[in-house]
Amino acid sequence: MMDDDLRTIVAKVFSIPESEVSDNSSPENIESWDSFNGLILVDELENHFKIKFSISEITDVKTVSDIKRHLKNHNVS
Repeated sequence: MMDDDLRTIVAKVFSIPESEVSDNSSPENIESWDSFNGLILVDELENHFKIKFSISEITDVKTVSDIKRHLKNHNVS
């Protein structure tokens, strides 16, 4: 399921427990979410879900909830 996979990937990339990942998770409340790790996250998501995000989608992401919205736009459920 997308939610579980997304939570697992976010937790892995930012080295935090899955229990700390929520829809409101963002660079403001995850210390390791910097621009470099943000790019690693994009790469992990694209590889896992077999999609390609546009630059505008990548720059639009402010929270995990935004990532879910973009995944849904790519028909990931």
